[in-house]
Amino acid sequence: MATSELIRSRRRAAALFLAPMLALLAVVAAWPLGRTVYFSMTDARLSDMGAHSFVGLANFWNAEWGGLLEDPAWWGAVGNTLWFTAVSVGLETVLGLAVALALSVRFPMRGLVRAAVLIPWAIPTIVSAKLWGWMLHDQFGVVNAALVGVGAIDAPLAWTADPTLALWSIVAIDVWKTTPFMALLILAALQMLPGDIYEAARIDGVHPVKVFCYVTLPLIWPALMVAVIFRALDAMRMFDLVYALTGNAEDTAMMSVFARQQLVDFQDVGYGSAASTLLFLIVALMIALVLTLGRVRVGDGR
Repeated sequence: MATSELIRSRRRAAALFLAPMLALLAVVAAWPLGRTVYFSMTDARLSDMGAHSFVGLANFWNAEWGGLLEDPAWWGAVGNTLWFTAVSVGLETVLGLAVALALSVRFPMRGLVRAAVLIPWAIPTIVSAKLWGWMLHDQFGVVNAALVGVGAIDAPLAWTADPTLALWSIVAIDVWKTTPFMALLILAALQMLPGDIYEAARIDGVHPVKVFCYVTLPLIWPALMVAVIFRALDAMRMFDLVYALTGNAEDTAMMSVFARQQLVDFQDVGYGSAASTLLFLIVALMIALVLTLGRVRVGDGR
């Protein structure tokens, strides 16, 4: 009886402490999300938000003009977003793991190198976009000048204007910027590994590759999956880097860029809110899929 009363007391205390946070989340997250879902079922216009009517799911699909689910521009943005997420997060994971393994080894001035590696991640995204925009400029960019100088290309390339190069350029910039973030999370996991396991493997003469595959990787797998999930969330919602480099170009448009164009440029709040709602659902579905495939349960640390 005393134990049950203690458990109930702890639950009440936990609820009391969580209440302010839940109230804040309801204000800053649940309310805007609910409003977005509501407007996605209306024909609201940005010029006159008060004069709108309920249209149900017509913005998503209707027999008259198809709706969002039959819009090729929307599905192009979905394809761009999924491709960008898969390629960029995959490269960042591999490179971040390599950087973290290198930084976990003791060498002179290791602390200074660790701080220097974080510089790309510390630079604001919009600053990175403008910086790389000038570096990749087809006439004045230092990248073209260097490549032409060494004979790698015959003429300057329009890195952010050519449809065949623009999305790859965005991926390269994103990998340059956010690989340090992945390396930092993985390095934190590496620092927590027990050293006696590696000492035993070294005494037994186990090959370093086998140690990595059968010891290091399984032990850091939960942290690695959490890092992938965080990066996938950011990549699926990518807006600022793409918009700063290529604007509303259809070849590089992400789902968030498409939604912003409908909301602001075309002033179609209903259609833009429908795109935002689908963006939220796709992101939630992809994260649930990653959690399921990775068998990650954050609550108990596995």
